[in-house]
Amino acid sequence: MRFMVLVKATKDSEAGVMPSEEGLAAMAKFNEEMLKAGVMLDGNGLQASSKGARVRFAAGKLGDSTNKRTVIDGPFAETKELVAGYWILQCKSLAEAVEWIKRCPNPHNEESEIEIRQLFELEDFGEGDAIEHHRRLERELKG
Repeated sequence: MRFMVLVKATKDSEAGVMPSEEGLAAMAKFNEEMLKAGVMLDGNGLQASSKGARVRFAAGKLGDSTNKRTVIDGPFAETKELVAGYWILQCKSLAEAVEWIKRCPNPHNEESEIEIRQLFELEDFGEGDAIEHHRRLERELKG
């Protein structure tokens, strides 16, 4: 099972405050442990939302490419809803992912939160032409 682990943003991370050398070292050590265990597939910090954008889709039929789109430039107001970084983990269960993240150094110099969400796999969907199309794309992506 794959899990996306979302490190929630704080006012400092949104203000562009960089982690300390000590914090970076602790996180590097944790990442190294996950890599050696074969758990960590990817991970990175994200720039502040002021350097990002959102695309809002008007209501309409799923898959309709003619729906109106609106671009909203950052920054975004609700810091607690933003993401400051992520990992993609490969674990046997949610419980295993939780145990790994419980070992994580605090990613911020204040109270913080990390969310863990299981990713869908193509096997979670029924058979069909659209799923086969996704399988072909997945094979291309993996090269």
